[in-house]
Amino acid sequence: MKTITTTQDLDAFCSRARNFDYVTVDTEFLRERTYFSKLCLIQLAIPGDGPEDAVLVDPLENGLELDPLYDLFRDTSVVKVLHAARQDLEIFFVDAGVIPDPMFDTQVAAMVCGFGEQVGYETLVRKIARQPLDKTSRFTDWSRRPLTEAQKTYALADVTHLRDIYEFLSAKLKETGREQWVAEEVRTLTAPETYIVKPEEAWKRVKTRNASGRFLAVVRELAKFRESYAQGRDIPRNRVFKDDALVELASTKPATHNDLGRSRLLLREARKGDIAEGILKAVQDGLDCPTEDMPKVDKSQSKTQVNPALADLLRVLLKAKSESFGVAPKLIASAADLDSIASGERDLPALAGWRRDVFGGDALRLCDGKIALTAKGNDIRTIDL
Repeated sequence: MKTITTTQDLDAFCSRARNFDYVTVDTEFLRERTYFSKLCLIQLAIPGDGPEDAVLVDPLENGLELDPLYDLFRDTSVVKVLHAARQDLEIFFVDAGVIPDPMFDTQVAAMVCGFGEQVGYETLVRKIARQPLDKTSRFTDWSRRPLTEAQKTYALADVTHLRDIYEFLSAKLKETGREQWVAEEVRTLTAPETYIVKPEEAWKRVKTRNASGRFLAVVRELAKFRESYAQGRDIPRNRVFKDDALVELASTKPATHNDLGRSRLLLREARKGDIAEGILKAVQDGLDCPTEDMPKVDKSQSKTQVNPALADLLRVLLKAKSESFGVAPKLIASAADLDSIASGERDLPALAGWRRDVFGGDALRLCDGKIALTAKGNDIRTIDL
Protein backbone atom coordinates (compact mmCIF):
# COMPACT_ATOMS: atom_id res chain seq x y z
CA MET A 1 0.00 0.00 0.00
CA LYS A 2 1.45 3.32 -1.07
CA THR A 3 1.08 6.34 1.20
CA ILE A 4 1.71 9.69 -0.48
CA THR A 5 3.55 12.13 1.75
CA THR A 6 4.92 14.70 -0.74
CA THR A 7 3.27 17.20 -3.07
CA GLN A 8 5.38 15.85 -5.94
CA ASP A 9 4.03 12.31 -5.53
CA LEU A 10 0.49 13.60 -5.18
CA ASP A 11 0.89 15.62 -8.37
CA ALA A 12 2.17 12.53 -10.20
CA PHE A 13 -0.82 10.43 -9.12
CA CYS A 14 -3.35 13.15 -9.97
CA SER A 15 -1.73 13.67 -13.38
CA ARG A 16 -2.05 9.95 -14.06
CA ALA A 17 -5.66 9.98 -12.85
CA ARG A 18 -6.54 12.42 -15.66
CA ASN A 19 -6.07 9.55 -18.12
CA PHE A 20 -9.17 7.82 -16.74
CA ASP A 21 -12.89 8.54 -16.77
CA TYR A 22 -13.21 8.54 -12.99
CA VAL A 23 -11.39 8.51 -9.65
CA THR A 24 -12.85 7.24 -6.39
CA VAL A 25 -12.40 9.40 -3.30
CA ASP A 26 -12.90 9.01 0.44
CA THR A 27 -11.62 10.68 3.61
CA GLU A 28 -11.05 9.88 7.24
CA PHE A 29 -11.50 12.72 9.72
CA LEU A 30 -12.20 13.67 13.32
CA ARG A 31 -14.90 16.05 14.52
CA GLU A 32 -15.66 15.14 18.11
CA ARG A 33 -13.63 17.98 19.62
CA THR A 34 -13.85 20.63 16.88
CA TYR A 35 -16.47 22.63 14.98
CA PHE A 36 -14.84 21.97 11.63
CA SER A 37 -13.78 18.46 10.64
CA LYS A 38 -10.06 17.73 10.95
CA LEU A 39 -8.90 16.02 7.76
CA CYS A 40 -6.67 13.07 8.69
CA LEU A 41 -6.44 10.89 5.57
CA ILE A 42 -7.50 10.88 1.91
CA GLN A 43 -7.98 7.72 -0.13
CA LEU A 44 -7.88 7.72 -3.94
CA ALA A 45 -8.23 4.99 -6.56
CA ILE A 46 -8.34 4.81 -10.35
CA PRO A 47 -9.38 1.88 -12.59
CA GLY A 48 -6.88 -0.95 -12.42
CA ASP A 49 -5.70 -3.82 -10.24
CA GLY A 50 -2.14 -2.71 -9.52
CA PRO A 51 -0.93 -1.48 -6.12
CA GLU A 52 -0.15 1.88 -7.74
CA ASP A 53 -3.82 2.32 -8.69
CA ALA A 54 -5.02 2.94 -5.13
CA VAL A 55 -3.20 5.22 -2.71
CA LEU A 56 -3.46 6.88 0.68
CA VAL A 57 -2.65 10.58 1.01
CA ASP A 58 -1.44 11.86 4.39
CA PRO A 59 -2.56 15.50 4.79
CA LEU A 60 -0.92 15.65 8.23
CA GLU A 61 2.53 15.27 6.67
CA ASN A 62 4.56 18.49 6.92
CA GLY A 63 5.10 20.14 3.54
CA LEU A 64 2.38 18.23 1.70
CA GLU A 65 0.12 20.58 -0.28
CA LEU A 66 -3.24 19.40 -1.60
CA ASP A 67 -3.27 21.73 -4.62
CA PRO A 68 -2.77 18.88 -7.17
CA LEU A 69 -5.79 17.09 -5.75
CA TYR A 70 -7.92 20.22 -5.86
CA ASP A 71 -6.85 20.78 -9.48
CA LEU A 72 -8.06 17.25 -10.22
CA PHE A 73 -11.34 18.04 -8.49
CA ARG A 74 -11.78 20.99 -10.90
CA ASP A 75 -11.04 18.85 -13.98
CA THR A 76 -14.48 18.29 -15.49
CA SER A 77 -13.26 15.45 -17.70
CA VAL A 78 -12.84 13.15 -14.67
CA VAL A 79 -15.82 12.04 -12.56
CA LYS A 80 -15.12 12.13 -8.83
CA VAL A 81 -16.88 9.17 -7.18
CA LEU A 82 -17.74 9.26 -3.46
CA HIS A 83 -20.15 7.46 -1.15
CA ALA A 84 -22.39 9.54 1.16
CA ALA A 85 -20.36 12.52 0.06
CA ARG A 86 -21.77 15.38 2.14
CA GLN A 87 -19.20 15.40 4.94
CA ASP A 88 -16.31 14.84 2.53
CA LEU A 89 -17.45 17.72 0.36
CA GLU A 90 -17.81 19.98 3.38
CA ILE A 91 -14.19 19.29 4.32
CA PHE A 92 -12.89 20.21 0.87
CA PHE A 93 -15.10 23.29 0.64
CA VAL A 94 -14.07 24.61 4.07
CA ASP A 95 -10.41 23.85 3.42
CA ALA A 96 -10.08 25.30 -0.08
CA GLY A 97 -13.45 26.44 -1.35
CA VAL A 98 -13.40 23.51 -3.80
CA ILE A 99 -16.20 21.07 -4.62
CA PRO A 100 -15.41 18.14 -6.96
CA ASP A 101 -16.98 18.56 -10.42
CA PRO A 102 -18.49 16.43 -11.79
CA MET A 103 -19.35 14.35 -8.74
CA PHE A 104 -21.14 10.99 -8.42
CA ASP A 105 -22.54 9.85 -5.05
CA THR A 106 -22.99 6.08 -4.94
CA GLN A 107 -25.36 6.28 -1.96
CA VAL A 108 -27.76 8.49 -3.91
CA ALA A 109 -27.39 6.31 -7.01
CA ALA A 110 -28.07 3.17 -4.97
CA MET A 111 -31.29 4.68 -3.60
CA VAL A 112 -32.40 5.47 -7.16
CA CYS A 113 -31.52 1.91 -8.21
CA GLY A 114 -33.64 0.25 -5.52
CA PHE A 115 -31.07 -0.62 -2.84
CA GLY A 116 -33.09 0.99 -0.04
CA GLU A 117 -32.87 4.17 2.01
CA GLN A 118 -29.45 5.63 2.87
CA VAL A 119 -27.80 2.33 2.01
CA GLY A 120 -24.41 1.84 3.65
CA TYR A 121 -21.13 1.24 1.84
CA GLU A 122 -20.71 -2.18 3.47
CA THR A 123 -24.06 -3.31 2.04
CA LEU A 124 -23.08 -2.22 -1.47
CA VAL A 125 -19.70 -3.95 -1.20
CA ARG A 126 -21.45 -7.16 -0.22
CA LYS A 127 -24.24 -6.98 -2.81
CA ILE A 128 -22.37 -5.52 -5.79
CA ALA A 129 -18.65 -6.21 -5.32
CA ARG A 130 -19.40 -9.58 -3.65
CA GLN A 131 -16.64 -8.96 -1.12
CA PRO A 132 -16.52 -8.93 2.69
CA LEU A 133 -15.53 -5.70 4.45
CA ASP A 134 -13.57 -5.51 7.69
CA LYS A 135 -15.00 -2.61 9.75
CA THR A 136 -12.92 -3.12 12.91
CA SER A 137 -10.97 0.12 12.34
CA ARG A 138 -14.10 2.20 11.80
CA PHE A 139 -13.95 4.12 15.08
CA THR A 140 -10.20 4.58 15.22
CA ASP A 141 -8.32 7.81 15.95
CA TRP A 142 -7.19 8.77 12.45
CA SER A 143 -5.05 11.65 13.69
CA ARG A 144 -2.51 9.37 15.39
CA ARG A 145 0.65 8.36 13.59
CA PRO A 146 1.95 5.95 12.49
CA LEU A 147 -1.12 4.31 11.02
CA THR A 148 -1.30 0.55 11.49
CA GLU A 149 -1.49 -1.87 8.55
CA ALA A 150 -5.05 -2.70 9.63
CA GLN A 151 -6.01 0.98 9.46
CA LYS A 152 -4.47 1.35 6.03
CA THR A 153 -6.20 -1.77 4.72
CA TYR A 154 -9.55 -0.58 6.07
CA ALA A 155 -9.11 2.91 4.61
CA LEU A 156 -8.04 1.69 1.18
CA ALA A 157 -11.02 -0.67 0.93
CA ASP A 158 -13.27 2.40 1.00
CA VAL A 159 -12.10 3.35 -2.50
CA THR A 160 -11.04 0.08 -4.14
CA HIS A 161 -14.48 -1.59 -3.94
CA LEU A 162 -16.04 1.74 -4.82
CA ARG A 163 -14.75 1.29 -8.38
CA ASP A 164 -16.90 -1.82 -8.92
CA ILE A 165 -19.88 -0.18 -7.23
CA TYR A 166 -19.62 2.92 -9.42
CA GLU A 167 -19.32 0.97 -12.65
CA PHE A 168 -22.32 -1.21 -11.75
CA LEU A 169 -24.55 1.69 -10.67
CA SER A 170 -23.50 3.89 -13.57
CA ALA A 171 -24.43 1.16 -16.04
CA LYS A 172 -27.73 0.55 -14.22
CA LEU A 173 -28.65 4.23 -14.38
CA LYS A 174 -27.84 4.38 -18.08
CA GLU A 175 -29.91 1.26 -18.70
CA THR A 176 -32.95 2.66 -16.85
CA GLY A 177 -32.57 6.22 -18.11
CA ARG A 178 -32.32 7.60 -14.58
CA GLU A 179 -28.99 9.39 -14.86
CA GLN A 180 -30.74 12.75 -14.66
CA TRP A 181 -32.43 11.73 -11.40
CA VAL A 182 -29.05 11.36 -9.71
CA ALA A 183 -27.79 14.55 -11.35
CA GLU A 184 -30.68 16.49 -9.76
CA GLU A 185 -29.79 15.16 -6.31
CA VAL A 186 -26.10 15.85 -6.76
CA ARG A 187 -26.80 19.49 -7.62
CA THR A 188 -27.85 20.09 -4.03
CA LEU A 189 -24.77 18.29 -2.69
CA THR A 190 -22.43 20.34 -4.87
CA ALA A 191 -24.04 23.72 -4.20
CA PRO A 192 -21.67 25.90 -2.11
CA GLU A 193 -24.56 27.26 -0.01
CA THR A 194 -25.10 23.73 1.31
CA TYR A 195 -21.87 24.09 3.29
CA ILE A 196 -22.10 27.72 4.39
CA VAL A 197 -23.45 27.94 7.93
CA LYS A 198 -24.82 31.40 8.62
CA PRO A 199 -24.97 32.16 12.37
CA GLU A 200 -28.05 34.35 11.89
CA GLU A 201 -29.95 31.32 10.55
CA ALA A 202 -28.78 28.82 13.19
CA TRP A 203 -31.98 29.32 15.25
CA LYS A 204 -33.98 27.44 12.62
CA ARG A 205 -32.37 24.17 13.76
CA VAL A 206 -33.44 24.66 17.39
CA LYS A 207 -36.60 22.71 18.21
CA THR A 208 -39.11 24.55 20.37
CA ARG A 209 -42.89 24.58 20.71
CA ASN A 210 -43.08 28.25 21.66
CA ALA A 211 -44.05 30.29 18.59
CA SER A 212 -43.95 33.69 20.32
CA GLY A 213 -42.12 36.23 18.19
CA ARG A 214 -40.31 37.71 21.20
CA PHE A 215 -39.26 34.27 22.43
CA LEU A 216 -38.00 33.32 18.98
CA ALA A 217 -36.09 36.61 18.73
CA VAL A 218 -34.16 35.65 21.88
CA VAL A 219 -33.63 32.11 20.51
CA ARG A 220 -32.29 33.61 17.29
CA GLU A 221 -29.78 35.85 19.09
CA LEU A 222 -28.61 33.07 21.41
CA ALA A 223 -28.17 30.64 18.51
CA LYS A 224 -26.35 33.30 16.50
CA PHE A 225 -23.93 33.98 19.36
CA ARG A 226 -23.32 30.27 19.96
CA GLU A 227 -22.63 29.57 16.29
CA SER A 228 -20.25 32.50 15.90
CA TYR A 229 -18.43 31.64 19.13
CA ALA A 230 -18.06 27.96 18.14
CA GLN A 231 -16.87 28.80 14.63
CA GLY A 232 -14.35 31.37 15.85
CA ARG A 233 -12.78 28.98 18.35
CA ASP A 234 -13.30 25.78 16.32
CA ILE A 235 -15.17 23.95 19.07
CA PRO A 236 -18.45 21.97 18.87
CA ARG A 237 -21.48 24.20 19.39
CA ASN A 238 -22.67 21.95 22.23
CA ARG A 239 -19.47 22.78 24.13
CA VAL A 240 -20.73 26.38 24.32
CA PHE A 241 -24.21 25.38 25.49
CA LYS A 242 -26.68 22.74 24.36
CA ASP A 243 -30.07 23.25 22.75
CA ASP A 244 -32.00 22.51 25.94
CA ALA A 245 -29.99 25.16 27.77
CA LEU A 246 -30.61 27.60 24.91
CA VAL A 247 -34.37 27.10 25.14
CA GLU A 248 -34.21 27.47 28.93
CA LEU A 249 -32.29 30.75 28.58
CA ALA A 250 -34.82 32.06 26.04
CA SER A 251 -37.59 31.23 28.51
CA THR A 252 -36.00 32.65 31.68
CA LYS A 253 -34.32 35.63 29.94
CA PRO A 254 -31.43 36.12 32.40
CA ALA A 255 -30.27 39.72 32.86
CA THR A 256 -27.36 39.25 35.28
CA HIS A 257 -24.61 36.77 36.12
CA ASN A 258 -26.60 35.79 39.20
CA ASP A 259 -29.52 34.88 36.94
CA LEU A 260 -27.20 32.64 34.90
CA GLY A 261 -26.13 30.91 38.08
CA ARG A 262 -29.71 29.75 38.63
CA SER A 263 -29.86 27.94 35.30
CA ARG A 264 -30.42 24.19 35.63
CA LEU A 265 -29.00 23.25 32.23
CA LEU A 266 -26.18 25.70 31.54
CA LEU A 267 -22.65 24.30 31.75
CA ARG A 268 -20.53 25.71 34.56
CA GLU A 269 -18.00 27.10 32.09
CA ALA A 270 -20.76 29.08 30.36
CA ARG A 271 -21.72 30.99 33.49
CA LYS A 272 -18.63 33.16 33.41
CA GLY A 273 -16.25 34.90 31.04
CA ASP A 274 -16.89 35.51 27.34
CA ILE A 275 -19.71 32.99 27.06
CA ALA A 276 -21.67 34.50 29.94
CA GLU A 277 -21.23 38.00 28.52
CA GLY A 278 -22.31 36.77 25.10
CA ILE A 279 -25.41 35.11 26.54
CA LEU A 280 -26.51 38.22 28.44
CA LYS A 281 -25.98 40.42 25.39
CA ALA A 282 -27.85 37.99 23.11
CA VAL A 283 -30.82 37.87 25.48
CA GLN A 284 -30.95 41.66 25.68
CA ASP A 285 -30.63 41.99 21.89
CA GLY A 286 -33.58 39.62 21.51
CA LEU A 287 -35.65 41.61 23.98
CA ASP A 288 -34.77 44.87 22.22
CA CYS A 289 -35.63 43.49 18.76
CA PRO A 290 -38.28 45.62 17.01
CA THR A 291 -41.57 43.80 16.47
CA GLU A 292 -41.24 43.95 12.68
CA ASP A 293 -37.85 42.21 12.80
CA MET A 294 -38.94 39.26 14.95
CA PRO A 295 -38.82 35.78 13.40
CA LYS A 296 -42.11 34.76 11.83
CA VAL A 297 -43.53 31.28 12.09
CA ASP A 298 -45.01 29.97 8.85
CA LYS A 299 -48.46 29.01 10.07
CA SER A 300 -49.26 27.44 6.72
CA GLN A 301 -47.01 24.56 7.77
CA SER A 302 -48.91 24.00 11.01
CA LYS A 303 -49.76 20.37 11.64
CA THR A 304 -53.25 21.44 12.71
CA GLN A 305 -54.03 22.19 9.05
CA VAL A 306 -52.96 18.77 7.81
CA ASN A 307 -55.77 16.59 6.49
CA PRO A 308 -54.79 13.33 8.26
CA ALA A 309 -56.88 11.11 5.99
CA LEU A 310 -55.33 12.65 2.89
CA ALA A 311 -51.84 12.30 4.41
CA ASP A 312 -52.52 8.58 4.96
CA LEU A 313 -53.63 8.18 1.34
CA LEU A 314 -50.46 9.93 0.18
CA ARG A 315 -48.38 7.48 2.22
CA VAL A 316 -50.09 4.56 0.50
CA LEU A 317 -49.51 6.19 -2.89
CA LEU A 318 -45.84 6.82 -2.08
CA LYS A 319 -45.31 3.20 -1.03
CA ALA A 320 -46.93 1.97 -4.23
CA LYS A 321 -44.91 4.31 -6.43
CA SER A 322 -41.60 3.56 -4.70
CA GLU A 323 -42.15 -0.17 -5.12
CA SER A 324 -43.22 0.25 -8.74
CA PHE A 325 -40.16 2.31 -9.68
CA GLY A 326 -37.73 0.56 -7.31
CA VAL A 327 -36.72 3.81 -5.58
CA ALA A 328 -36.29 4.40 -1.85
CA PRO A 329 -39.45 6.18 -0.54
CA LYS A 330 -37.54 8.79 1.47
CA LEU A 331 -35.63 9.84 -1.63
CA ILE A 332 -38.96 10.73 -3.23
CA ALA A 333 -40.69 12.36 -0.26
CA SER A 334 -40.30 12.48 3.52
CA ALA A 335 -43.13 12.09 6.04
CA ALA A 336 -42.98 15.85 6.57
CA ASP A 337 -43.34 16.38 2.80
CA LEU A 338 -46.50 14.27 2.77
CA ASP A 339 -47.99 16.25 5.64
CA SER A 340 -47.12 19.49 3.86
CA ILE A 341 -48.79 18.33 0.65
CA ALA A 342 -51.85 17.29 2.65
CA SER A 343 -51.97 20.77 4.21
CA GLY A 344 -51.89 22.50 0.83
CA GLU A 345 -48.18 23.28 0.40
CA ARG A 346 -47.08 23.05 -3.22
CA ASP A 347 -43.54 24.46 -3.35
CA LEU A 348 -41.78 21.21 -2.51
CA PRO A 349 -39.04 19.09 -4.16
CA ALA A 350 -41.41 16.09 -4.05
CA LEU A 351 -43.63 17.91 -6.55
CA ALA A 352 -40.89 18.92 -8.97
CA GLY A 353 -38.35 17.36 -11.34
CA TRP A 354 -38.16 13.59 -11.63
CA ARG A 355 -40.13 13.22 -8.37
CA ARG A 356 -43.14 14.84 -10.03
CA ASP A 357 -43.00 12.23 -12.80
CA VAL A 358 -42.69 9.37 -10.32
CA PHE A 359 -45.00 10.54 -7.54
CA GLY A 360 -45.79 14.24 -7.38
CA GLY A 361 -48.10 14.39 -10.37
CA ASP A 362 -50.39 11.66 -9.06
CA ALA A 363 -50.12 13.08 -5.54
CA LEU A 364 -51.57 16.37 -6.76
CA ARG A 365 -54.30 14.58 -8.69
CA LEU A 366 -55.15 12.59 -5.57
CA CYS A 367 -55.40 15.82 -3.56
CA ASP A 368 -57.66 17.32 -6.23
CA GLY A 369 -59.98 14.31 -6.26
CA LYS A 370 -59.08 13.41 -9.84
CA ILE A 371 -57.84 9.90 -9.05
CA ALA A 372 -58.55 7.26 -6.41
CA LEU A 373 -56.59 4.33 -5.02
CA THR A 374 -57.71 0.76 -5.37
CA ALA A 375 -56.24 -2.53 -4.17
CA LYS A 376 -55.98 -5.72 -6.19
CA GLY A 377 -54.21 -8.47 -4.33
CA ASN A 378 -50.95 -6.99 -3.08
CA ASP A 379 -50.97 -4.20 -5.66
CA ILE A 380 -52.14 -0.63 -5.14
CA ARG A 381 -53.34 1.06 -8.32
CA THR A 382 -54.72 4.44 -9.30
CA ILE A 383 -57.95 4.92 -11.18
CA ASP A 384 -59.22 8.08 -12.86
CA LEU A 385 -62.39 9.64 -11.52
